[in-house]
Amino acid sequence: MRLSNSEIVGEIIEAEHRIRKYIRETPVEYSPHLSSITGVEVYLKLENMQVTGSFKIRGVLNKLLSLSHEERRRGVVTASTGNHGAALAYAARILGIRGVVVLPKTVPEDKVRDIEAYGAEIIVHGTDSLEAELYARRHADRHGMTYVSPYNDIHIIAGQGTIALELLRRLGSIDAVLVPVGGGGLISGIAGYLKGKGLRVDIYGCQPSSSAVMYESLRAGRVVQIPYKPTLADGVAGGVEPGSITLELCRRYVDGFYLVEEGEIADAIKLMVEYHHMLVEGAAALPIAGLIKSGDTFKGRRVVLIVTGRRIGLKTLQHIMCS
Repeated sequence: MRLSNSEIVGEIIEAEHRIRKYIRETPVEYSPHLSSITGVEVYLKLENMQVTGSFKIRGVLNKLLSLSHEERRRGVVTASTGNHGAALAYAARILGIRGVVVLPKTVPEDKVRDIEAYGAEIIVHGTDSLEAELYARRHADRHGMTYVSPYNDIHIIAGQGTIALELLRRLGSIDAVLVPVGGGGLISGIAGYLKGKGLRVDIYGCQPSSSAVMYESLRAGRVVQIPYKPTLADGVAGGVEPGSITLELCRRYVDGFYLVEEGEIADAIKLMVEYHHMLVEGAAALPIAGLIKSGDTFKGRRVVLIVTGRRIGLKTLQHIMCS
């Protein structure tokens, strides 16, 4: 399925109207420290302050609010490494829909606890997000439920793309945006709106070097699988679903990638605690680390970093802060 620029923009505008009363318009905060050390006018889009603690609620709500009455009655199922599952559990609860979340075995206990708190049924399967996704699809087929993809769905992508509308409302003009990338739904939505509107904005994806599946897939021209390696950015770890529409959208809209090492992710988390007095998870630290790694690429320009979520385990945080 190839969507035109105008179709993508239209879907995102519809999503904005559909989900607005359920979500927060999160702050866009100037970063004096990052601006000083990079020579860039840096702004942080603080989706770690969003309902459920991450941007994921935008896409999930747009998807669930798009379902028919009969589809809602049958319930929904998804796969997640944490944030998407929490968003589905929360959205299903407030809309009165049965929700099931499939988690890989690698999901930290604190993220499992958050999902359970919203009342969703949990199934544990597989060692990474791709294995959990494939199982969740089979579960949906067996039980007549709707599968809610973390990224491979235009309603999910459009919901995430509402971030771009908020950025333009707040800042007016932007030179570049750095975005964490897992399956590619977030960057597809943000880039699809900004570039679909004909704006000259550079869009860069940021991935951990240990799990750069989208980057490698774009290089290969097809979805590829690489061995799973642990990463602090567990929210973007794992594979990309075969046939995902995000691969084509990333090929069309994304200008480049920054691959970030684990030590650089840890340093970015520490920077946010020290200079912004704010907790961010590993995936949310990727654009911060990517900007620092970019050298003079963005010097003198206005750049937005998408800070995607705040779920970081206490033990992980203690290890990072004490290292």
